[in-house]
Amino acid sequence: MEIQALGYLGIGTAKADAWSDFATGWLGMQAVDRGGGMRAFRMDDRKQRLFIDSAMPEGAKYFGWEVADAAALDALAARLEAAGVAVRAEPASLAGQRCVGGLISFSDPAGNRLEAFHGAARADAPFRPGRSISGFRTGALGMGHAAMMVPDIDAALGFYRDLLGFRISDYIGGPPRVYFMHVNPRHHSLAMFEGDRSAMHHLMIELYSFDDVGQGYDIALGAQDRIAVTLGRHPNDLITSFYMRTPSDILLEYGWGGREVDDATWQVSELKNPASFWGHRGLFESLVGGDAPPAHEAPPAHAAPAAEMRRAPVQVLDGNYERMHDACPWRESPG
Repeated sequence: MEIQALGYLGIGTAKADAWSDFATGWLGMQAVDRGGGMRAFRMDDRKQRLFIDSAMPEGAKYFGWEVADAAALDALAARLEAAGVAVRAEPASLAGQRCVGGLISFSDPAGNRLEAFHGAARADAPFRPGRSISGFRTGALGMGHAAMMVPDIDAALGFYRDLLGFRISDYIGGPPRVYFMHVNPRHHSLAMFEGDRSAMHHLMIELYSFDDVGQGYDIALGAQDRIAVTLGRHPNDLITSFYMRTPSDILLEYGWGGREVDDATWQVSELKNPASFWGHRGLFESLVGGDAPPAHEAPPAHAAPAAEMRRAPVQVLDGNYERMHDACPWRESPG
């Protein structure tokens, strides 16, 4: 399979200044000096991961999917064209703007602009976060994940799974139907749910330190209506996160501790109870829309009965924890 990761995201908006403040001061990304109405932001050793472009229509977006090399990009283009998908080989000028070696573009069945690329450029200087954080979990896992609403989920599933080679991690039978799909060990790089239109719901970025998320939560609590979904833990990717409103029409999931998928042993399963282990008040309301109460006032939707409370081991990187001794006699006793 050619596609390896979500490499970048581009957003069209006239709110470039608001995005600069949000991406650096709230998220901890590093601003990149770009001319005109273009803003770009770093998350790691790459020259850029997030683009904000005031020349694009408000709400327009493009998703950059990474492949290994030029041969993989050519193979992907050939497979798309053989399936009747219109593919454009983008000029060197646009590839240069994206800071990649080669670039093609095409659309998915929902009309989303997708870009595939190889040869992402590395920055000369070390990453310097916009606020004090330990860093973002990117690398081979990519930028994070994107979640989107699609009007025809069967068409979208056929496109991403059967044509692009995304693999299903797990799914919700619905309503609404939801598919979580991976292209690398990150539990999902793409989540799709069925709705009445084509729209992006959120971008998830993952931090190295749990304290980074907690401190980000404190910062967000200090601003009116910044938090859309309260701190909580998802039952499938096991990430602990909260969701912020961005200057645009999407949310930003800020999380830590996401699990990995090993294709050799992973078993696809249906999520019978999609509710989070705890928290995430406001999430279901954000998915269906409408006049929902503020996240801190909303009751937890679809919360499990007390007898069905669930829990799972925390997903922790080496060096991110210290082992404690179990000093509970009742647990150590063989009886």
